Amino acid sequence: MLRETIEERLSKFDPTLRLTERPAVVLVVGVNGVGKTTTIGKFAKFVRNFGRTVVVGAADTFRAAAVEQLATWAERAGADIVRPQHPGQDPASVAFQTIEQAKRNGTEIVIIDTAGRLHTKAGLMDEMTKITRVIEKQAPIAEVLLVLDATTGQNGLMQAEAFLESAGVTGLVLTKLDGSAKGGFVLAVQERTGLPIKLIGQGEGIGDLTGFTPHVFAQNLVGV
Repeated sequence: MLRETIEERLSKFDPTLRLTERPAVVLVVGVNGVGKTTTIGKFAKFVRNFGRTVVVGAADTFRAAAVEQLATWAERAGADIVRPQHPGQDPASVAFQTIEQAKRNGTEIVIIDTAGRLHTKAGLMDEMTKITRVIEKQAPIAEVLLVLDATTGQNGLMQAEAFLESAGVTGLVLTKLDGSAKGGFVLAVQERTGLPIKLIGQGEGIGDLTGFTPHVFAQNLVGV
């Protein structure tokens, strides 16, 4: 009964990824440490598996390591990458250049990485708003995906609410579900924010990202 009830609650939300625009621009947001960079690599691979062309924009310009890490994952996924032209370049201008390149080359999907400093920093949230504004001048944003770590617990709800306000989040990606954490807190996140879970990360490999199925998730959560 518990499994059925949870499944019913999860099924109220539509997990469909809306990527019909050309280019379809996906903004990926979340705090540091949730697995955002690896998720972007896996997502690029996920989309490539459907025969789509992908370019990744490294707009997390505050961490030099983030650009290198992202480049490695993009390469594994067979996606192009647009890097900052100099250290500390304005993230919005990197996003702008990425979409410019996608339009020039006819690339179908654009995935933009963003800085992941704590959601309590007002400056970061202003930056999100600026990136969004700059992108929308060139192309509509198809999805804004918030990456949440399954081990976060209720703090994930605070993160979701903060990013929802500043970045217009359209869906959730739940990572690190391969450990003991089952990510049950997302029930509260979904019901409080109305955000659907769209993707699930279940491991470290490039192929370990799947779409969200309420039946399977409820089964794993309850253990039956």
